[in-house]
Amino acid sequence: MWFTMIGIYVMVLGGIFYYNLFKWTFDERLKQEAIDMVRLYAPTMITGLARSQSALSMDEHDVVVRFAKDDRVASLLYLNKYGEVRWFRDPSKITYTFEQFVKEVSLPTDAIEQASLAKSPVVRAVPGMPLYDIAIPLALRGEVMGILDLQISREGVVKVINKAMSKYAVGAVGVLFLLGIPLYFFLHHFVLNPLLSLRDAIEVISFKNLELKYPPRHDEIGELANVINIFLSKVKAEVANTMVKEKQRGVAEARWWQSILSAVVAKNHKAIVVDEDNSVLFTNFPVTATAAVDGKMHLLDVIDSQQQDVLRLVGVALDRPNQLVEADTMFRAEPCHVRAVHLEEEGELRRTLILFEPKGGAGMRAFS
Repeated sequence: MWFTMIGIYVMVLGGIFYYNLFKWTFDERLKQEAIDMVRLYAPTMITGLARSQSALSMDEHDVVVRFAKDDRVASLLYLNKYGEVRWFRDPSKITYTFEQFVKEVSLPTDAIEQASLAKSPVVRAVPGMPLYDIAIPLALRGEVMGILDLQISREGVVKVINKAMSKYAVGAVGVLFLLGIPLYFFLHHFVLNPLLSLRDAIEVISFKNLELKYPPRHDEIGELANVINIFLSKVKAEVANTMVKEKQRGVAEARWWQSILSAVVAKNHKAIVVDEDNSVLFTNFPVTATAAVDGKMHLLDVIDSQQQDVLRLVGVALDRPNQLVEADTMFRAEPCHVRAVHLEEEGELRRTLILFEPKGGAGMRAFS
């Protein structure tokens, strides 16, 4: 789609450029051919003007008739040096002065006046019509002996330009297809398919191994895949490092809780420490439940899920940070007095301590 749009855009720009180039080339050729045609017969016409300013010689008549019969000449006006009409298609206008002629026949441009003053050919485009008004002075030793004014039609030039533009359009479309088909297959085989494969490989990356399964390539897409692999390796190493640190921190925290609870909790009391997700961090009694894949064990895996009193007490402790809450319940088929406190400090980890005291047993001094 993008290639087609760009191709059409280039074709339009090229068409504008070539149209103006053709127009300039063919128009300039048309103007120059008209001027050269008059210059070719200028000696004959100047000779006739030198002999007589009033009467048209046979040689001059043959020349102007030849010009008038040219398909490109829409109108011809031949004036002598006094501005009198020497030849026009309407014989009744012959011998008219220039002022009389202009009153009856409207001239499209001021080419005649400008050519008389400049003593050189003057070309003017006729407004609203496919014509050029070309006035060519006939001079002898710097003196203007007469002026030949031709109105040259551009219809032939327009046809040539249209024909050339048609050929350009056909050629441009042909080039677009000739270049587009191989380019499409090239992009599809070497760019689009590899990128789609790379996308699919990225989508199926597993967070367990963080490996990109993509065949090696010796191009830019292959380099991109290598960069992604390097990035995944760094992420994998960082995750592994974080997990090691987390494990070490968990072991250190478990030792810390063991040291603290062994000093303040009686031996026949059972204590459980959980984090903010109710994952068990430490117990001072053996647990037979199986840990999850991530190595963590939930509070429900340690206590009976039917012990709603304990769960309710933990919920109350979460709602009352740093406040002791307590209740009576059964734990492992033994009546107990359970105490819980949710330890929470701003910017610190959140932990919940649950203590099960057998009925009639000594308490914990830290909870007193």
